Amino acid sequence: MVGFPAGGTADLGARLIAQWLSERLAAPFVVENRPGAATNIAAELVVRAPADGYTLLMVTGVNAVNATLYSNLDFNFIRDIAPVAGVNRSPFVLEVHPGVPVKTVSELIAYAKANPGKLNTASLGTGTGSHLGGELFKMSAGIEMLHVPYRGSAPMLIDLISGQVQVAFDNLPSSIEHIRSGTLRALAVTTATRSHALPDIPTLDEILPSFEASAWQGIGAPRDTPNEIIDKLNETINAGLAEPRIKAQLADLGATVLALSPAAFGELIVDETDKWGEVIRAANIKPE
Repeated sequence: MVGFPAGGTADLGARLIAQWLSERLAAPFVVENRPGAATNIAAELVVRAPADGYTLLMVTGVNAVNATLYSNLDFNFIRDIAPVAGVNRSPFVLEVHPGVPVKTVSELIAYAKANPGKLNTASLGTGTGSHLGGELFKMSAGIEMLHVPYRGSAPMLIDLISGQVQVAFDNLPSSIEHIRSGTLRALAVTTATRSHALPDIPTLDEILPSFEASAWQGIGAPRDTPNEIIDKLNETINAGLAEPRIKAQLADLGATVLALSPAAFGELIVDETDKWGEVIRAANIKPE
């Protein structure tokens, strides 16, 4: 189950892993896209599914965010989803439509201050990592831009490329080909170090010290899934992440392998839940 539309980073990562699992376990793994409610629809479907290893969730940073953002969920993500394995990590990229007359982050900040209300900043949806990264950027830079949420990368990029919105924080794997072709202009990546896929693009940390955000993905299963099933899936997924072919496919997307044990992946989810909970409270972000 993927909580985003087809074509986005979560979908691409899920299809890579599904293909690998199908090959190695001699059973068909089918990717089902169930976008909506900021991934909560897909998450709840997995929470309610039988704990037999046949229904899995493509876990993303959004799931960690939602624990704070939504006060009325019918499930507790940390309690009700068993961590299985990490898959990949990638930066968000701060990018603009080429018609925006800026080529650096400093120029964008100056332009936003000089033209209040003129820039819209798009995200993958309210409460997503790209939204929170954008809010952290606005707070750190002392600027205002109107937030325009979408339901994933694919629909957001259509409007960004056409100029309906001017600025966006997107998962790098979804945008990288548009950046390489010049359809979009990258200003910075949000991880603490530069991306190997865009080595000439600075980090936001170089302009706004201590800024860090990243998109990450992994696999989760319903609570009470037997340990032997989780361990088998973890072993098989990590074997795939060690394959040069899959490493290269992720690298082409601007992502890096995130091979973790179930326990380590669970720790990541808890840490990210705490980190972005602080940003949500500071920015007073409410679900739409």
